[in-house]
Formats: sequence, C-alpha cells, structure tokens
Amino acid sequence: MKLYPGDEPGQDLVEYALALILFAVVIVISLVLLGPSLRDFLEQLVNYFSS
Repeated sequence: MKLYPGDEPGQDLVEYALALILFAVVIVISLVLLGPSLRDFLEQLVNYFSS
C-alpha cells in the first residue's frame, strides 16, 4: 500500500483528537461567557412554571 505525502499512519486519529479538543474548548468558553445569562434565563423559566 503506497502512502501519499503527509499520509502517515495514525494521522487521522490525531486530526480527530485535535478537532475534538478544539470543539471542547469552544464549548467551555461559550459556557463561561454565557453562563450567567443562561442561569438567569433558566431561573426565570423555573419560576414561570412553578407559579
């Protein structure tokens, strides 16, 4: 099996891992930035349905 330049064994796994890490970092940053407003929204929602 001929390997193309840049087509090393295990390269796909590393690329998937880097993409997953980037995705996780974006989610964590989003939650940190939006956390307070999300908490307020959920509290208002709970208060609306509990009254």
